[in-house]
Amino acid sequence: MHSAFVLINAELGKETTIVNEIKKIPHVKEVYPVYGVYDVLMVLESDSMETLREAITTQVRKLDGIKSTLTMIIVKD
Repeated sequence: MHSAFVLINAELGKETTIVNEIKKIPHVKEVYPVYGVYDVLMVLESDSMETLREAITTQVRKLDGIKSTLTMIIVKD
């Protein structure tokens, strides 16, 4: 199983809409609005790295109101 944390910078006032849209994306296990440098934190899980990449690049990053993302692939022993 492959997992990743994704931190998202959102346009002002778009945080709730982004969280609600991200909840609809397959492989998203958790999503939270947060305070600080980033506005949204999400956790993805998939059987393949390719599926994780696809979800982030074709589904998450294209959502209206997302300014930038930072992806951290979880390393498991």
